[in-house]
Amino acid sequence: MSIDYEKELNDKQLEAVRATEGPVLILAGAGSGKTRAITYRTAYLIEEKGIAPWNIMALTFTNKAAREMKERISQMTENSSSKVWVSTFHSAALRILYAHAEDLGYSPDFEVADQPDQKAVIKDVCKKLQIDTKEYKEKTLLNAISRAKDELLTPELFEEENYGNIRKRVYVDVYNAYQEQLKKNNTMDFDDLIMNVVKLFRDYPEILEHYQDRFQYIMVDEYQDTNTAQFELIRLLAKKRRNLCVVGDDDQSIYRFRGANIRNILDFEDIYKDAKVIRLEQNYRSTSNILQAANQVISNNRGRKAKELWTNNEEGKKIRFRQLDSASGEAAFVADDIRERVRRSEASYKDFAILVRTNVQSKEFEDAFRVRGIDYDLVKGLRFWDTKVIKDVTALMLTAASGENDLRTQRIINIPKRGAGPAAVEKLSAYAAFHGMSLLDACGHAKEAGLSGKAAIAIQEFYEEKMRVRSLSDGIPLGQFLDLVLQESGYMDYLNAEAETPEEFTEKLSYIEKLKNSLVEYEEEAEAPDILDFMRMNGIEGSSMDQDSAPDNPDKVLIMTMHNAKGLEFPFVYMVGMEEGLFPGYASINTGDEEDIEEERRLCYVAITRAMRELTLTCARVRMINGESRFASASRFIRELPLGMLDMNITPQKTERGVEIKPVRRGFTGTKLKLGREIRIVVPDYEVGDRVRHFKFGEGTVKELVKGEKDYEVTVDFDRLGVRKLFAGFAKLKKI
Repeated sequence: MSIDYEKELNDKQLEAVRATEGPVLILAGAGSGKTRAITYRTAYLIEEKGIAPWNIMALTFTNKAAREMKERISQMTENSSSKVWVSTFHSAALRILYAHAEDLGYSPDFEVADQPDQKAVIKDVCKKLQIDTKEYKEKTLLNAISRAKDELLTPELFEEENYGNIRKRVYVDVYNAYQEQLKKNNTMDFDDLIMNVVKLFRDYPEILEHYQDRFQYIMVDEYQDTNTAQFELIRLLAKKRRNLCVVGDDDQSIYRFRGANIRNILDFEDIYKDAKVIRLEQNYRSTSNILQAANQVISNNRGRKAKELWTNNEEGKKIRFRQLDSASGEAAFVADDIRERVRRSEASYKDFAILVRTNVQSKEFEDAFRVRGIDYDLVKGLRFWDTKVIKDVTALMLTAASGENDLRTQRIINIPKRGAGPAAVEKLSAYAAFHGMSLLDACGHAKEAGLSGKAAIAIQEFYEEKMRVRSLSDGIPLGQFLDLVLQESGYMDYLNAEAETPEEFTEKLSYIEKLKNSLVEYEEEAEAPDILDFMRMNGIEGSSMDQDSAPDNPDKVLIMTMHNAKGLEFPFVYMVGMEEGLFPGYASINTGDEEDIEEERRLCYVAITRAMRELTLTCARVRMINGESRFASASRFIRELPLGMLDMNITPQKTERGVEIKPVRRGFTGTKLKLGREIRIVVPDYEVGDRVRHFKFGEGTVKELVKGEKDYEVTVDFDRLGVRKLFAGFAKLKKI
């Protein structure tokens, strides 16, 4: 087929396509059509330059990206894509190793260890070496081995690098034993694939030359995400002919925690002195205002190559910024905003994406959507109430509070482990059924149920622990009740022992902290706080609002982390939790390493450039942390935006019933923004008999309105939860 390159490509894309000889660096900004440039470049090599398809290699990071690239090339080159070597790094390495395994001492039918296999090997190694896996977590050891392989450190080189480091001696011994056991079983792990191809090429120049002659033109996508081993593999393959084209964007390098080395793209011109650099800066995705915001933020990074996105798209709306009173208020604003836009037929729910820094932030948004009946999906993550840690803790609390739900008792009867196996639970269940009692009550009759020895003692202690918690919990705040349950059950020690890395333990703690915050907020609002009422309100205990049982609906709001949003685009994007300490996080701030902040800023840039039509940034003035309300300042990434770029909705307003909002701005310095608190004088705009909506409790009818010294006390009969007494200023009820 004939391709009109000049008609179908812009000037810079065309330049990239025609730059076929020697080293080429294509700096492809977000939404600039880099995949288009790569596929057209492949077609150009075949159709215009007469290069045989089998002499072209294109490497990328995901099977999905490789498939899409193949399909596009196939459509343009009359099915030549089957002869072009388009694959992921690891797939390419595997094909080479299958052909040359014997040169490395493996048989041709070697196997590749998956994660369960790796865990089994490391577990066996730790057992043989008598390593305390409470001190040296198995996952931490595997991560250390993986990072070593990313850096092309064999066990011998790893030992040299850590010579004299007593603590690292354990890692050295484990790495050696781990590799020995893999080799003994004729097995490589995922990280071995690239490292072993590099070893093959270094040890056998004739094999390397064979592949250098085979792959005369090499292209690499997402080059900013390559690690040291991948860099060396590419360097060796391209060394003879030097026809290497790498495509990437240093501003979108956000995977340092996975081993990505941003220096690979930043230093490309130092490594290849004659490299041709082409910048794809025209964006086809976003409005001009969104791109200006992205450019403004990323310009604060020092470790980057200069580039600036631009577009022929419309200017679009300003970047909306809203600072809400609390995390739940932030979620309510977003949920109401989305619902109103859909009601006005401006968009469908599937057009909206909420980007969070960490999955634990999703809890408030899940609550807000559930109350409003808005369908949503949490992309690549479990919903807050479905995570194991929250299911465990709520089961511990409910069992201590009532013990009537046998399924919950059964869930935590052996958490932490106490030797109550399936046979013991079966005996207890049979005893409970025969005597018409709950499983928890049957635990108080362990010996009568037929248990003996350690199992009987352990189950009796389990029962007494729950009774003790119940007796001590009378009248104490729910946050303290949670602390009591965790302390008496030993769950925190269990959680620490089960976590494979310190980071995993910290993440699980954040979920428990979020649960405690939710309990404290609920108790501040409820007239008669009760743990069972809290669970029912959140859809945990007997709720009819279980979304998992509802028919699947493709028209859903998506909630996802900013990392998971890379490569995607949405008409409407909400970047939430834009606060110092959350984004950027305290971990990045406290290291004192500017590169940590720059990585966070690159993540902010990636998130901003997901938006096509409108971008909204939100944060909370007060966020609940470990049961305490703490003030939060707006993220530095917001303060890096010029004021004229933001729609802050700061015009004073008065409602017809007298609600007055006087925004206060103070501390302006140039384009930097410091936000003060709003002064609110609240007079309810609803009366007895009016229908109102609460951001968490849903809709209801006002039954009573009484003026107090500082606020109005309002009684509402909520459709789903019944009668509640609330303070009007805190409840922020909306008349409907």
